[in-house]
Amino acid sequence: MKVPCYYTIKLLVLFIFTICFYISSNAQETRSQFWQQVRFGGGISLSFGDGFFSGTLAPSAIYEFNDKIAFGVGLSGSYNSLKNNYTSTIFGGSVLSLFNVIREIQISSEFELLNVNRNYDSGLGFADENYWYPALFLGGGFRSNNVTFGIRYDVLYDIDRSIYANAWAPFVRVYF
Repeated sequence: MKVPCYYTIKLLVLFIFTICFYISSNAQETRSQFWQQVRFGGGISLSFGDGFFSGTLAPSAIYEFNDKIAFGVGLSGSYNSLKNNYTSTIFGGSVLSLFNVIREIQISSEFELLNVNRNYDSGLGFADENYWYPALFLGGGFRSNNVTFGIRYDVLYDIDRSIYANAWAPFVRVYF
């Protein structure tokens, strides 16, 4: 199922405004109380081999409303290259929600919107690509303190346009 980019962006903006409104409606909280509920995390990835390089930086932050519910935002940037084949840059953001069923079990949803820019070597005969790709991940995992590991599934997965090899993906999530 393809989701038009215009509607996806509107949904993302509406969600962010809703979260901001909720936070600002609780204005009686002091600034320090707010920051006590914020957790920071993210991911760093490097991969290289015979003419291949891939690097990703993906910081994120969540606000823990209580011991059961948290919402957050993330940014993502990647660069990939395969000598004499292609280079790609991928930038975007995400919004996520976390729900702790019990202390050790966490379910999550994450909407991610990425701008994919692929440039192929002219000798390959492929046209360069630049497009927006939405992903909606639903997942579950085992949680121990500030670390959660589990699996998630992209319900909007499109094999021809996704940057991911499969709709299923394992994850490790750490927030401090």
